[in-house]
Amino acid sequence: MANATCQHDEHRVHLLMYHLIFCPKRRKKVLVGDVARDLDALVREKCAEKGWTVHELAIQPDHVYLFVQVNPEDSASDVLRHVKGYTSHTLRLRYPELKKLPSLWTRSSFSATAGNVSQATIQRYIAAQRGM
Repeated sequence: MANATCQHDEHRVHLLMYHLIFCPKRRKKVLVGDVARDLDALVREKCAEKGWTVHELAIQPDHVYLFVQVNPEDSASDVLRHVKGYTSHTLRLRYPELKKLPSLWTRSSFSATAGNVSQATIQRYIAAQRGM
């Protein structure tokens, strides 16, 4: 993984990282072979289109791990909505066997933020500001 660096725009400096996990409906082991290869490309394509940086992407037969750097206006649910929507639509067109599932992805997911500093470091920094 390349080290994440702060992003700069006109009025902001930011480093927003999300660790996301999502699964196919009924945890079916359908993310294999060509489906997995195409899914990898589609996730990277959608993230690039949105200006997000994929730092890690791991596809298992029944779940996906995505570690992505985003912009301040993009929530974890936005990332999941765009990635899951785009990949579901495209993969189900390419692979008719995926249409046997009522939908490709479950509505469930895991989301966490990640950064370069720990919670304890942030708390010490803020506490130190009180004395200034």
